[in-house]
Amino acid sequence: MGFQPQQWRALGACGLKVSPLGIGTVKLGRNTGIKYPQAFELPDDDQVSVLLDTARALGINLIDTAPAYGISEQRLGQLLPGSRGDWVICTKVGEQYQGQQSSHDFSAKATRLSLEASLRQLRTDYLDIVLVHCADDDLDILQHAEVLAELDRFKRRGYIKAIGASTKSVAAGLLVVEETDIVMLTYNLDDQSQLPV
Repeated sequence: MGFQPQQWRALGACGLKVSPLGIGTVKLGRNTGIKYPQAFELPDDDQVSVLLDTARALGINLIDTAPAYGISEQRLGQLLPGSRGDWVICTKVGEQYQGQQSSHDFSAKATRLSLEASLRQLRTDYLDIVLVHCADDDLDILQHAEVLAELDRFKRRGYIKAIGASTKSVAAGLLVVEETDIVMLTYNLDDQSQLPV
């Protein structure tokens, strides 16, 4: 059981190949100020190591993280040394979590500082995927903020392999498809509103 590398899928045209399933890491680093029906404790490092080892043994190679996920990036950076090449890591910019709440900043300076912090926290010299962690006004952010241009600068300098955005609206999703490498959206049996993207 599991996925073999030949079952990994091309992620658009960016050259990355990922397993059909990935690991979301919000519950590895943040348990306050989030929309879960029940409270939960963060797993300890041994539990996270078992999760990562099991995922890798099953052929899962995609990890989704973000600065908004509390200490998730820091924990991954501590637990992945020596196996960085086994993983496609997706992180985000635009939303930060400090204390008990999130804040958003899509300026060039905030984007640059977030990217530098992610590189440091994850203990890596490159990021596979960086997405804009959009707020509800995603189309306005993508059309008017400096975030996409700054991500593109980092990509051209070799620090990022693929850029995109995590969107909420169809209009923003369509814009991201046209202008970047990757769009992350909600699409499942209960919510197919993003089908046009």
